[in-house]
Amino acid sequence: MNQQNKIEAFYMSLREPLRGTLLFLREAILHAHPQLNETWKYGMPFFCLDKKMFCYFWFDQNDRSKPYIGFADGYRIEHPMLEQGNRKRMKIFRFDPAEDIAIGSLQEIMHMALLFY
Repeated sequence: MNQQNKIEAFYMSLREPLRGTLLFLREAILHAHPQLNETWKYGMPFFCLDKKMFCYFWFDQNDRSKPYIGFADGYRIEHPMLEQGNRKRMKIFRFDPAEDIAIGSLQEIMHMALLFY
């Protein structure tokens, strides 16, 4: 299966409202910069800019109903909606697919992250 098919299969394997939420966020991420592209790395959709990892979708390891967006160089970004936990490099933006997403905050975070590319 090629990368694009793996990406599409990932989204189609999800139930609503998670599928619709991730597809919405996918578009928001891809529109944040004209050179951002989506690829399949480490068994998940990854968004890259100039072949450098930018962000990715994943789930809480204890509860797959709790998704997040991980920012590859999140340690460089200070924003109250980002959590570092015990990660050295990454920070994550959690969201509930059944609730409204703080899209303004996500756009701020993406703008800050893009400054490092």
